[in-house]
Amino acid sequence: MDRMIYLSMSGAKATMQRQDTLANNLANVSTVGFRAELAAFRSVPVEGSGASTRVYALESTPGYDATPGIVSGTGRNLDVAMKGNAWLAVQGLDGTEAYTRGGSLDISADGTLMTSGGLTVLGDGGPIQVPANSEVSIAPDGTVSAKAANGRSSSVGKLKLVTPEVPMQRGTDGLFRTANGDLGADATARLQDGALEGSNVSAVETMVSMISAARQFEAQMKMLQTAEADEKSAAQLLSVV
Repeated sequence: MDRMIYLSMSGAKATMQRQDTLANNLANVSTVGFRAELAAFRSVPVEGSGASTRVYALESTPGYDATPGIVSGTGRNLDVAMKGNAWLAVQGLDGTEAYTRGGSLDISADGTLMTSGGLTVLGDGGPIQVPANSEVSIAPDGTVSAKAANGRSSSVGKLKLVTPEVPMQRGTDGLFRTANGDLGADATARLQDGALEGSNVSAVETMVSMISAARQFEAQMKMLQTAEADEKSAAQLLSVV
């Protein structure tokens, strides 16, 4: 009896975690540069005498879908879409270097180049400062130029673009990092200016997956109810005897 309870309980818990992942993906269907989160599970036997037949379903190294999103032109000078597997380096709120595909940039009041979410964009030599009252343009190699009112244009820095060789890990802040520390700038990485990469989440596919997960959760709960009913029936039979 307890085998059925363990199976149903672990299955229901895993399904709830899957629902959370799908709901987060669906909520970010319109987030610039978002990568869909993947959920994976593995079976872990319960340790202890007499429990070798009991197995839990536990989350196992969740990753992300690396498929590029659709690139749409915006015509805005500070919008960039990374090409291929290039990523933009930014400074996370914890002060560490992190990477994103969200290329909607802006300039703060003190002239620092930042993302639309308020994160400092990193250049090859650190944060990039833009002179006041200048027109900014970004070249395909990431070079940031500022055009003054007198028409003279000068380079103020270069975006740090990296190309990871292995999949990165998503942090709780939504940014990506590597297990081996900061990556070096890739001189061959390129971007498209005046464009943004959309989320790679398919709203229709995610909705179908959520419906399937909901039905699976209901099935697991019915198994728990069946196990409870069977236990009551067995108790009644034993009391009669």
